[in-house]
Amino acid sequence: MKLCRFISKGRVHQGVYRDGLLLDEAGEAHDPEGVTWLLPFTPGKVIGVALNYADHAEELGLSRPEEPALFWKPNSSLLPHKGVVRYPQGAEYMHYEVELAVVVGRPMRKVKVKDALDYVLGYTIANDLVVRDYVSNTFRPPIRAKGRDTFGPLGPFLVVGEVEDPQNLVLRAYVNGELRQEGHTSRMLYSVAELLEYISEFMTLEPYDVILTGTPKGISRVFPGDVMRLEIQGLGALENPIEEEA
Repeated sequence: MKLCRFISKGRVHQGVYRDGLLLDEAGEAHDPEGVTWLLPFTPGKVIGVALNYADHAEELGLSRPEEPALFWKPNSSLLPHKGVVRYPQGAEYMHYEVELAVVVGRPMRKVKVKDALDYVLGYTIANDLVVRDYVSNTFRPPIRAKGRDTFGPLGPFLVVGEVEDPQNLVLRAYVNGELRQEGHTSRMLYSVAELLEYISEFMTLEPYDVILTGTPKGISRVFPGDVMRLEIQGLGALENPIEEEA
């Protein structure tokens, strides 16, 4: 089931996506191009995982982490499908990162790998945007680079009960219709279950907390005027235009 939230005719709706249409609580159909999209749910904590694909670490000239490298993605950075990303004035190198986002369904503490996926509510698509200018090897986590307002597009759906194996999904990123990035979740250094075990060992994860699981090789610069379209197999497509920050 693909759950979503949107505004139509001045009203906020919680609905589902089916056969190319958005169906609201009463079953009334809405054109996806004629609504204002909202985040598909209200996230709790948002935790990112850096360098979780070996090929991405290699393209940045960085070594593989010996354990999951975590950082916070502030909730103020989150942006829905079709929302406008603001390009910071003076930035030289800004890029997208297509990522599988895992949404927690019930409280987790010290959960083992074999049980971890039982605690997952569903999945969505994330764009973990970065200004590479502000990333250095000296300071971690890269909050200034990744935590800016509008730098966390998420959606368009919360997909529940449709992903049989989170380690068997194709990820793609397009810019202005051009394929720029392609990868597969089987190539994660730490699987979804392993990440949930690692994080829940020292931190209680709660319903609607979100884990961003990293991005594969294929980052490239984006500019004001570009449109990013991120796709993950079975989860839909997350699209956001870029405009220069005022």
